[in-house]
Amino acid sequence: MNVQEQIDNYIASLPEAKRSDIQELHQFMLRVLPECKLWFDDGKNSENKTVSNPNIGYGLYTIKYADGKTREFFQIGISANSTGISVYILGIKDKTYLPQTYGEKLGKAKVTGYCIKFKNLKDINLDVLEMAVRYGVVASLLE
Repeated sequence: MNVQEQIDNYIASLPEAKRSDIQELHQFMLRVLPECKLWFDDGKNSENKTVSNPNIGYGLYTIKYADGKTREFFQIGISANSTGISVYILGIKDKTYLPQTYGEKLGKAKVTGYCIKFKNLKDINLDVLEMAVRYGVVASLLE
């Protein structure tokens, strides 16, 4: 099964309210990052144990570990969770930037150093989300 089929199956498996929000958010990400690499992470580790919620990923980011090893991963991720939806923006070194710059402008969202969490897509300002995503993509290239 290719990545797009995995994404389609994941979205189809969600309850209706989250399904439509994740589908809309996925289309939004494809408009914001039209040439990006697509990923699907099923949330399972090498022993097939669930360690996170499944994620749809966009872009390419190289994670650098303390031991010097590196791993290619997505840079922007979206995931349904028990309370709503999370958008992950990886690669921003300054963990205060997202909450300070976009936190109050996003709407009803909890913003951490790399995650924007909200209950429903209608609760957030998509123009501000787009600015945060675009910032994350550029910032990771500069660091």
